[in-house]
Amino acid sequence: MRLTSLLLLLLAAALPASGAGAPRPNFLIIIADDLHWRDLGVTGSPDVKTPHLDRLAAEGMNLRAFFTPAPTCSPLRHALYTGLFPIRSGAYPNHTMVDPTTRSVFTHLNGAGYRTALLGKTHVSPESSFPFEHLGKSADDAEACGRFFRRDPAQPWLLVLASNDPHGPYTRGPREQYDPARITVPPYLHDNAVTRRHLAGYFAEITALDAQVGACLAALDAAGQREQTLVLFLSEQGSGFPYGGKWSLYDNGIRAAAFARWPGRIRPGSASDALLQYVDVAPTLLAAAGLDPAAIDTGCPDARGFRGFDGRSFLDVLLGRSDRLRDVVFAQHTTVGINGYRQPYPIRAARDARFKYIRNLAPENLYHIGGIHEGEVIDSWREDARNNPALAARIAWLHRRPAEELYDLQADPEETRNLAADAAQAATLARLRRELDAWMAQQGDRGLETELLAPTRQPRNRGEPDDAPDRKARAKAKK
Repeated sequence: MRLTSLLLLLLAAALPASGAGAPRPNFLIIIADDLHWRDLGVTGSPDVKTPHLDRLAAEGMNLRAFFTPAPTCSPLRHALYTGLFPIRSGAYPNHTMVDPTTRSVFTHLNGAGYRTALLGKTHVSPESSFPFEHLGKSADDAEACGRFFRRDPAQPWLLVLASNDPHGPYTRGPREQYDPARITVPPYLHDNAVTRRHLAGYFAEITALDAQVGACLAALDAAGQREQTLVLFLSEQGSGFPYGGKWSLYDNGIRAAAFARWPGRIRPGSASDALLQYVDVAPTLLAAAGLDPAAIDTGCPDARGFRGFDGRSFLDVLLGRSDRLRDVVFAQHTTVGINGYRQPYPIRAARDARFKYIRNLAPENLYHIGGIHEGEVIDSWREDARNNPALAARIAWLHRRPAEELYDLQADPEETRNLAADAAQAATLARLRRELDAWMAQQGDRGLETELLAPTRQPRNRGEPDDAPDRKARAKAKK
């Protein structure tokens, strides 16, 4: 064993427990793929069957104001694991990577004596920044979860169960449970036969996700590790239908369903409205493990040279000691590098508990990407719009937005009335402009200039794979 590894193990043995006399907890993070936060039984869906997730939420805390820093999979996952916002780390377009000196929660917990692993979708790079054991590509493999849980009961662990459901195309799950003619189409989608057929498939994949969650939690119980494990479920960004969901910074795109369970520490049936973000997860886990997040070097300085997390620990929120963390949450969206994109259409946003400010940095351009502007669903909407002016206007809005948008989320939760020109909201607009400007400066975000550099942040343009390689063979070799 190398001297550095021995020193790390000795340091880990001396680390304090997360509570007086208590062993350090295990961590199970469960992340969905393109799941709208409303599309679960517990968050109000009248149709979707998610008994396991509903039970998990009831057994812990519902984090009702949890937000992503980006509305696409790869930047979001990099932020989750590093505790850094996407532009600072370099992981801001889709199919991206962090700067190679960046460290992740896997790095930090490995160094503290934890074993770390991921089962399912990776979508992060480079491998050196994410030193987890890859247990396999399918989140259906509950046996892999069980083997990992039981491998060394004395050693604490982190496992990420990263499902591919309910990402399109919708080909999995119990389709027989969802009759397209009987399901409820949400008001932000155009209701026609094509939408209903795709929506039924999407609902079926959510139920498939729920089954994966149930199987993994059953394996945790069978391993006898339920009581010492903090479980965190996250829904990711909005679904991939053509509306203001995935690929946008409206709440339909950046708000996440989030539930946390920690027996004996988190009160069952509790809830919090504290503003939280994905970047807050890594420092929270480290704090729960008895580490000091403020002492962590992320390996990636911000524009001012600060090397700590962008995220903040919300451990006090989970333990019921506080119901506040942030005053404002932030998000960015980069279109350059997305399959099917035509012109740069960078978007930034700042949101407090009541108001959302969105800045479209190139409103004169056409917003067009393959994800929402191409395919059977939007084509069917365009056909219906021939005789439906209101629908035609909705489709036009999918392509062009004004330079600034401001929404009162209390009065207008669907973000349909832009108040940016309302004199009564001038002070609010100015305040959120300042918040966004300060965040962009701290991140080193130069707006359109940064947007145009997005291809340099994609491994596929550097002759490298999109995601970190499958680690399964390497993991087996280590055993």
